Amino acid sequence: MRIFGNPVKRKLARGQVVVGSWIAMDHPWVADIMGQCGFEFLVVELEHSVVELGALTSLFAILELHGVVPMARLSSNDPVQAKRVLDAGAYGLIFPMVNTPEEARRAVAAVKYPPQGARGFGLGRAQDFGFGSKDYFARANQETIVVVQVEHIEGVRHIDAILEVEGIDAVFIGPYDISGSLGVPGQLDHPKVRAAQKRVLEAALERGIAPGLHVVHPDAKLLRRVLDKGFRFIAYGGDILYLGEACRRAMDEVRRPAGRKRRG
Repeated sequence: MRIFGNPVKRKLARGQVVVGSWIAMDHPWVADIMGQCGFEFLVVELEHSVVELGALTSLFAILELHGVVPMARLSSNDPVQAKRVLDAGAYGLIFPMVNTPEEARRAVAAVKYPPQGARGFGLGRAQDFGFGSKDYFARANQETIVVVQVEHIEGVRHIDAILEVEGIDAVFIGPYDISGSLGVPGQLDHPKVRAAQKRVLEAALERGIAPGLHVVHPDAKLLRRVLDKGFRFIAYGGDILYLGEACRRAMDEVRRPAGRKRRG
């Protein structure tokens, strides 16, 4: 598509690992700073943030300049929001709370142009405002990424049928919401939660679909364990967490009692 195609899509298709992160603050400087840090993709959060659609074009443009694949998590499985975000320049979308194969088909249809889907044709930033529309329309179905998020036990129960839907590139596990749907909210190490995650992971690996997970609090050892299990579409940390944790570490150092002075 625009400028450099979609390297994340190609790596996922080859069975390789991609590591990105999350943007929930809509200031262009956030995208500019994180775009320089080596992430392969950055997901702009629309579900749990106050980011408005109007901010997306600037955020996506900045990420492209840094060679980072711009993506977004939608607020719902909404084809109208999907086409607006794609027209703004997203290279891929994450659809939250996909619980059935029908919902998975709805997500794919929202991303793909006919005959593979039902996305409407428009002239936005993604199409260079009409000047690049012919090339975009010809390549978009092959270049865009569709990620379904399984974050409820109902989705886990239907995971085989969900992943049989053609056009899905990755499945992203939402462990916190899964834990809530199992009646053990926040208990990510609970055996029921672990079993649900394992079920989704195994179903994805069986079909060659990239399993994804958000390592919310950056931890290199945890990341290595996640990779060893077979997860390939990894979100690592996020802008809010990076900022908050860095500030807390700095102030912890300020408050730490000074060491004893050496004699002599």
